[in-house]
Amino acid sequence: MINYIIRRLLYAIPLLIGINILTFVLFFIVNSPDDMARMQLGQKHVTEQAITNWKQQHGYDLPLLWNSTAAAEEKVTDTIFYQKSVGLFLFHFGASDSGRNIGADIKERALPSLAVALPTLCVGLLVDITFALLMVLFRQSYIDRVGTVLCVVLMSISSLFYIIGGQFFISKLLRLVPISGYDDGFAAIKFLILPVLIGAFSGIGSGVRWYRTLFLEEASKDYVRTARAKGLTETQTLFGHVLKNTMIPILTGVVVVLPTLFMGSLIMESFFSIPGLGSYTIDAITSQDFAIVRAMVFLGSVLYVLGLLLTDISYTLVDPRVRLS
Repeated sequence: MINYIIRRLLYAIPLLIGINILTFVLFFIVNSPDDMARMQLGQKHVTEQAITNWKQQHGYDLPLLWNSTAAAEEKVTDTIFYQKSVGLFLFHFGASDSGRNIGADIKERALPSLAVALPTLCVGLLVDITFALLMVLFRQSYIDRVGTVLCVVLMSISSLFYIIGGQFFISKLLRLVPISGYDDGFAAIKFLILPVLIGAFSGIGSGVRWYRTLFLEEASKDYVRTARAKGLTETQTLFGHVLKNTMIPILTGVVVVLPTLFMGSLIMESFFSIPGLGSYTIDAITSQDFAIVRAMVFLGSVLYVLGLLLTDISYTLVDPRVRLS
């Protein structure tokens, strides 16, 4: 078990290095510091002096990879790559182009993102798996056929429709919860009810269909037919065998959304004015704050790799044979 985890950790190191290098290439070579300055200054006719001043203020006036004019180790340390990218491995995000502390902003905004994403994930999983099992239990019946059609209909509707429709019907007409906003402590619950419900409901169509396919495929295997032949009821077969043996693909699906627990939902947080990391990223893109965008890209990559690692570890708990691979 320990050796398995160590191997997975060692696999993650070169992956994160590659992501960091790729991010650096995209932000500083494809899009040069001069281009960043012009976009940030936002003027049609930007003087070279203004560009030079902006680069000096934000630390973009150094060489990219190698400072030939510096001495000793400063040839490496006095470069944009070392000062802007290497620190990301230690989660030293530095300051944004507007002067804000990115690390402090992330700590402040992570909790609101978790407050939305975690209940949405839990409620969505519970609802999707429950309805999928119900459709498999009554497969080839009207419940299954009607449920399949409803899933296709729900999948075909944009998530923006659910957000706008939910705000209009539940908040504006029925006035059950606030239409948007956020507050600290338990006062935030009334602001979170609507985005959590909409987030879970908008994923029902695709989630139920996917889990239904998994359960049907597992239910057609020989060991399930053997269990039925021994006298087990369909309910006992589904919950005792089918659900248990589909845990690996279920965990694989969950890991895809793990980064969103911390990174937040870009659309959901923006529409509901929730001060999470999703809206933080959108604001940074809108204001062309490249330091924040770069930090969020790397943080998202780290969280995704961490999610893959946790999934691999959970595999060993569900299926011990994975430890041998």
